Amino acid sequence: MTTASAISTAPHAPSWLGLADGAAPAPGFADPVFDAQRLFRAALEALSRPGTVQHLPILVTPPAPLTPWAGALALTLCDLDTPVWLDPVLDQPMVRAWLRFHAGCPLVEEPATAAFALVGGAAHLDDLSTFDIGPEEDPDRSTTVIAQVADLDAGADGPPLRGPGIPGTVRVRATGLASGFWAAWRENGALYPQGVDVFLAAPDRLVGLPRSAMVAEG
Repeated sequence: MTTASAISTAPHAPSWLGLADGAAPAPGFADPVFDAQRLFRAALEALSRPGTVQHLPILVTPPAPLTPWAGALALTLCDLDTPVWLDPVLDQPMVRAWLRFHAGCPLVEEPATAAFALVGGAAHLDDLSTFDIGPEEDPDRSTTVIAQVADLDAGADGPPLRGPGIPGTVRVRATGLASGFWAAWRENGALYPQGVDVFLAAPDRLVGLPRSAMVAEG
């Protein structure tokens, strides 16, 4: 039996997870190494081809309200050296314990101090200025935002995006995303090469928005 399965079936979770007696974190990856490799490749594909939909290649069941793709991405990208911020929707004991146990990541109170930000309330994500845009000398040290949405698809509802990895322009339809998000994304693009990167995560679909994917004007 693995350490993860032993703890997840134990009657009492370790006190450092912050769970009540009798509670235990939900399972993580069935095959941590292989699953993380598949997910990392999908995440890279999402960022290198902005606007293309990546389907969740494995089965993972994080604790609600964290959804499968967002949870899988968090376990893939986060570790002991990556502070994580949870918005009020996701800042729940079972979510915190699941991330602490499976990823080992420290959880921080301020979005500006996070390497990764998990946003469950994407309907209110109309301001990206609260996140770290990275220093001028090393802009890659900015916050990466993982925002949960209800659904994702290529469509005509979103603004046209252009940039590296995009042949011509591409549009993304994201159900459950704040109406002001694209205005905030335009402001983020004006900061390039600084700025944040964003993953839009529906339960089983993922779209990457690197800061280089800018709203096409005109």
